[in-house]
Amino acid sequence: MFDILLYLYDNYLVTEHVPDADALSRKLTAAGFEAEEIDQALDWLSALDNLGAEAPMFETQGLRCYAPEEWRRIEAEGLGFLTFLENAGLLTPQGREWVLDRALALDDSEVSTDKIKWIALLAVTRLHGPGDALWLEDLVRIDEDGYTPTIH
Repeated sequence: MFDILLYLYDNYLVTEHVPDADALSRKLTAAGFEAEEIDQALDWLSALDNLGAEAPMFETQGLRCYAPEEWRRIEAEGLGFLTFLENAGLLTPQGREWVLDRALALDDSEVSTDKIKWIALLAVTRLHGPGDALWLEDLVRIDEDGYTPTIH
């Protein structure tokens, strides 16, 4: 499923020109993805529509204490990355909670730091637009073979 999310980011989410769910499903099938995985990915991604649509859940700054399940399932480095983004002003507390919710919604028994970075990139792109997320994309993709960082 995560491969589909990466494909969607590269081909649609960055440009903000996402086709409707039926057309997107057909395009993903044509790209070689399985129907069950497509349905899972689209369901998972539908929560992105809710990010930023509501009033902020938190009015004050505070310390986030993670639940035992979050510590067990999400790598500590990934949780640290979320703190970094929040302290840098790129991720709101609501955005952080969205990232945590989507990470725990994955079937993975342990969510890697790389996946947390990708989920956070989706959130930052939604909250601030693709242009403001370019430098974060460089942080997320820097270790990929053949990736060339954006010249800012």
